[in-house]
Amino acid sequence: MRTNTLGRIAAVLVGLEGLGLVVLAIWQIVAVVSGDTASLDSALALIVLTVVGAAGVLAFAVAVWLGRSWGRSGAVVTQLLILAVALGAATGAYAEPIAALVLAIPAVVTLVLLVLAVREAGRAERDGASA
Repeated sequence: MRTNTLGRIAAVLVGLEGLGLVVLAIWQIVAVVSGDTASLDSALALIVLTVVGAAGVLAFAVAVWLGRSWGRSGAVVTQLLILAVALGAATGAYAEPIAALVLAIPAVVTLVLLVLAVREAGRAERDGASA
């Protein structure tokens, strides 16, 4: 199934999020190499989890680009997780409202585009089934 324009835009945004995780993993590796970590074991575990997360998000981006439903589903879950992190950043003793907005705004835009892409895919599927 061919992905519509909204799905392609959403795929690019999800891909940028995945690249952001890659950059975060590189930053974590630099911190480990420079000795800027309190616990080497925890730092290595965090790097592994970040790389696995980046691979997953990038796989979702490719799948959304190709019009696969599992990619859209995974990307929606990713956006909800980003929104949860943004909510955590906005609240609490060490709240960072600007950081929360920087996380939340692209996640909301991407989530809306993904939902619209899902609706379009469902409409195309129904039209294809009735033809």
